[in-house]
Amino acid sequence: MKDLVLIGGGHSHAIALREFAKSPLLGIRITLISDVLQTPYSGMLPGYLAGFYTFDEAHIDLRPLANLAQAEFYCDRAIALDLQQNQVLCANRPPIPFDVLSIDIGSTPATLNVPGAATYAIPAKPVPKLLESWQQFREEVLQSPEQIRSLATVGGGAGGVELTLSIQAHLNKILAPQYRQNIEYHLFHSSSHILSSHSQYAARTLTKIMQNRGIHLHLNQTVTQLKKQTSERLELNCQSGLTLECDRIFWVTQAAAPDWLSASGLSTDNQGFIQVNHHLQSVSHPNIFASGDIATLLNNPRPKAGVFAVRQGKPLFENLCRRLQDKPLISYHPQQQFLTLIGTGTGKAVASRGRFGIGPFRLLWTCKDWIDRRFMEAIAPKG
Repeated sequence: MKDLVLIGGGHSHAIALREFAKSPLLGIRITLISDVLQTPYSGMLPGYLAGFYTFDEAHIDLRPLANLAQAEFYCDRAIALDLQQNQVLCANRPPIPFDVLSIDIGSTPATLNVPGAATYAIPAKPVPKLLESWQQFREEVLQSPEQIRSLATVGGGAGGVELTLSIQAHLNKILAPQYRQNIEYHLFHSSSHILSSHSQYAARTLTKIMQNRGIHLHLNQTVTQLKKQTSERLELNCQSGLTLECDRIFWVTQAAAPDWLSASGLSTDNQGFIQVNHHLQSVSHPNIFASGDIATLLNNPRPKAGVFAVRQGKPLFENLCRRLQDKPLISYHPQQQFLTLIGTGTGKAVASRGRFGIGPFRLLWTCKDWIDRRFMEAIAPKG
């Protein structure tokens, strides 16, 4: 009997578990370790914030998925690896041995280099903490809608733009018209324009949408410090001298990896992400695989985007099976360009691929909704 251990319930692992449910592998014991019972599907998260989806619709319930794959499920947090003994060390249970290990734990925004960010900002990941903070703020707004409030988002990539638009759209939906102007929205970005890695069309279009909706864009602004202004308010300081008082600060900047991965002895890049080859296999430890945001393809690095985690699911499953059976591994070749559909929070979306962009159109959101629901129906058993 060989032990396959999966750390994390990310998109690639969800797909791999579904494939194991369809095609069980004899003589293999599968264990899934995740610190959450329900993992968010990134494609539906902005729609959930905007109020288009329920919590269950936008989350993958890992326990029934693990049951289908006949996998043992431990709701726990991995904190280290013992690569001499081939064991995963967890926060609340004895070490878990493995013959083959796969890691798909996503990433977190890099905040540690900005004083006060780790204490006062709400990072976009891990998502459960983001959603908890959002629900708390939503309830505060509903309880006293007459109060003047200010929200700030740090990071002008697709994640920060979509988060801001979705939150504003949701609050506008639930607030009476006379209270909607009581909330100010600010977005800070260190570059001269938002969506730097997307088409110019998408950047121009979404800039115009945000400005038309009264969202304050602070471009060429590097945030240098967050601190407590009063018992209830925060202060955001920029390198330029710009200062803003706000009630919540969402942090959606470049991704980072947990320190325990590099400390374990795995080969990692400068940001701590696991370096893998074209088999999604660690370049330093051939019995370890990684996928999604936590992995960096050594010879073909790609952006940290959910589309790659989804595309890696089946190649990862295939190579885990092959490694367990001592068979040659297959290659994974990521696409060089990919389509991004950025929701406006109002039932429309802007499409961006390479230099090409169109929208905002309701049809694009309808297509995105169809794709996302189809994926969830295929991957996430309910009950």
